[in-house]
Amino acid sequence: MAIPVENQNVKWKLRPTERKSILFLGDLIVGILSLFLALYFWSVGPDEWLKFSLQFLFERPPFWFYLLPLVWLLFLSGLYDVRRVHKISETVGGIGISIFLSITLYLLIFFFSEPNTLPRLGVALFFGFAAVLTILWRLVYIKTFTSSRFQRQVLIVGAGNSGKALAKIISQLSPKPFNLVGLIDDDLIKIGKNIDGWPVFGPIEKLANYLYEFNISDLVFSISGEMDPSVFNLLIDAEEAGIRITSMPIMYEELTGRVPIYLLKSDWFLRNFIDHAHVNRFYELVKRIIDVIGGLIGVILTIILFPFIGLAIKLNSKGPVIYSQERLGKNGITYKIIKFRTMFTDDQSTLNVNPAEVNDERITKIGKFLRKSHLDEIPQFINVLKGEMSIIGPRSERPMIVEKFQKIIPFYRGRLLAKPGISGWAQINQDYASTIEENAIKLEYDLFYIKHRNLMMDLSIMLQTARTILGLRGR
Repeated sequence: MAIPVENQNVKWKLRPTERKSILFLGDLIVGILSLFLALYFWSVGPDEWLKFSLQFLFERPPFWFYLLPLVWLLFLSGLYDVRRVHKISETVGGIGISIFLSITLYLLIFFFSEPNTLPRLGVALFFGFAAVLTILWRLVYIKTFTSSRFQRQVLIVGAGNSGKALAKIISQLSPKPFNLVGLIDDDLIKIGKNIDGWPVFGPIEKLANYLYEFNISDLVFSISGEMDPSVFNLLIDAEEAGIRITSMPIMYEELTGRVPIYLLKSDWFLRNFIDHAHVNRFYELVKRIIDVIGGLIGVILTIILFPFIGLAIKLNSKGPVIYSQERLGKNGITYKIIKFRTMFTDDQSTLNVNPAEVNDERITKIGKFLRKSHLDEIPQFINVLKGEMSIIGPRSERPMIVEKFQKIIPFYRGRLLAKPGISGWAQINQDYASTIEENAIKLEYDLFYIKHRNLMMDLSIMLQTARTILGLRGR
């Protein structure tokens, strides 16, 4: 049976990139509308004699005021993760953090500016309108674009290990990112069975029938062995009919923000990952500039807080305020990481053998607060200034840990292709890892970051890190 294009009603089935575009367009419109409302209500104030006129628009607001919608979009960059945008709590919390950071930035600029040169009322009005309208827009998005009309109809081709792993991940997600109809396979033993609640259809030669019957919009190719030419032809027919075909590793990344290290062949690192790991020089230059600026601010903050944190550490336990430890940096080069001490002196040396765990008894009372607030990591900005670390990157590890895990976790040394960071993709998505399984998941996050890193992703991680710090959710 051929695949009739007119029967494949996929026009309104939104993909992740399309959802991000809709979110961005809506946020841009909100930003522009907020700017207009801020200008209007600013101009109609009792002490504003120019009122809402061209003269007012040209003379009263400084030129940078008209860039506020773009600034607002930058602060919202952490709210474009399609895995989380449907959660109202995440949305409201993220917008709250954006407002806090916006006000903080404005106050810093206000402090160093000449008196009566910054429009406080106009800025306050803009961010007030932007916050309210963004929340309303995001609620409309959640109500409208997560409905079944816009949900993709997906069929997994292959019910082997990778297909089962994908089905398991989908079963754990709520709400579902799409409507999974089931899986399809040639294995007679699997046909008719259920995998995590989804049926296994077959054989694959009837693919066209299933595409038509279930109005499939997407196929996930999850066959790890050799592909039969007839299957290849069927997939090409489906692609030509407007059905999106995605490989299992790409879909895994899309759903989890991780790389499926246990479902990839050994040559994946050289054939796929290594090329993505090399970033362009512009990105490296801009990131280094951000690291230097952030490092200087962090070092100043460290100097300011050192007397208070140092006194608290000394009063709580005996030992030095600062401790250093050997870590592996980019390309396996060793360096000494610098942190505020959070453990009892007698137990600090045991970190060389046993990493810290949740509710670790070796952690002091003040150390628990420093870890929750991430204040213990502020001295690492010295490492950032020296170029040993970056603000954003994989978490640094000790040489003995890397030596241990690279023997039992696939592709583990791949995380050394980027500078370690004070914060990172794994840190905002996962708590501290202590078991082999948890470290494998952390590696999947790290490899995803190295593969997809860019300036917007770094900014998003920074904003989500700020939310973690303000919520005292560290450990």
